[in-house]
Amino acid sequence: MKSFKVEEFNGPLKEVDVATPQPTGSQVLLKVKAAGVCHSDLHIWEGGYELGHGRKPLSLKDRGVSLPLTMGHETVGEVLAFGPDAKGVAVGDIRLVYPWQGCGKCETCATGDENMCIVKPSSLGVYCDGGYADHIMVRDPRYLLDLKGLDPVTAAPYACSGVTTYSAIKKVQDVFDKPIVIFGAGGLGLMALTLLKAMGGKGAIVVDIDAGKREAAEKAGALATVDGAAPDALQQIMTKAGAPIRGAIDLVGNSATATLGFDCLTKGGKLVMVGLFGGGAPWALPLIAMKAITIQGSYVGSLSETQELIDLVRDKKIAPIPVTTRPLNQVDAALRDLKNGKLVGRAVLVP
Repeated sequence: MKSFKVEEFNGPLKEVDVATPQPTGSQVLLKVKAAGVCHSDLHIWEGGYELGHGRKPLSLKDRGVSLPLTMGHETVGEVLAFGPDAKGVAVGDIRLVYPWQGCGKCETCATGDENMCIVKPSSLGVYCDGGYADHIMVRDPRYLLDLKGLDPVTAAPYACSGVTTYSAIKKVQDVFDKPIVIFGAGGLGLMALTLLKAMGGKGAIVVDIDAGKREAAEKAGALATVDGAAPDALQQIMTKAGAPIRGAIDLVGNSATATLGFDCLTKGGKLVMVGLFGGGAPWALPLIAMKAITIQGSYVGSLSETQELIDLVRDKKIAPIPVTTRPLNQVDAALRDLKNGKLVGRAVLVP
């Protein structure tokens, strides 16, 4: 079994070769067919998040992320073997791996929101080894979703960028009759545009500082795009929306996008915060009450939402976002390109 591990934060990933593990109990061993490279992996690689306002960065080590670690939480694999207690899988099945696993026992997990587990999160690629490898072990078949013919390479991002945007969009479904605003036109932003259309939304104004990504958003069906760095960005957003803005989704999550996201909303609007770029909250506190604004966080999505997403993709024949494939041994280069803003859509590692 070959994997690429983070052995020190900000250091190059190290190739590690060990004996391929054998599944026991309900475990399932899969041969990795595709592994997406997500912006969250950059934060894991770097070891934390900037909190702004002079605060000490949030340390992932202090939050239970231990090294060495095989990152990768957007994984599709082929079932090779499984333990005697594993039910509902067969050798040769092609499955999307749901990575946002919890302890499976606490009250939160019992409601189906394992992605929000507060006792012992066990997310693959974060707290447990993930998909930057040629094999991956999953603790139970219930975390394996049948793709039923969907392409493994373009389907891999549904495990994070897909379900993350799907869950965020659901949170503004009550304002689908008006344009919403989406901040960020990377992999998540392009995914959000395709899903918004499939879910019946009127459309979105997309804000990004990168001209190439704005062009990609326009090709993906954005109603309009705005350069977030423009001095009149706020006025452009409100003019191009053509109506009071009641919903905004921030897929970037820095002080600049959070400011624009809040300021563009009309009274009673909702800002859904998804991105983890980092920084401090910029909002004037009296205006939150005076405008009756809802600011809601959205962290990936549940197992049931991931199944809903796969069903939606299949039923609506949703076109995949652009992907760039890379061999597994080019994972460092893929991470650097992502960090430097050189990727459109998603990089997917193919062992």
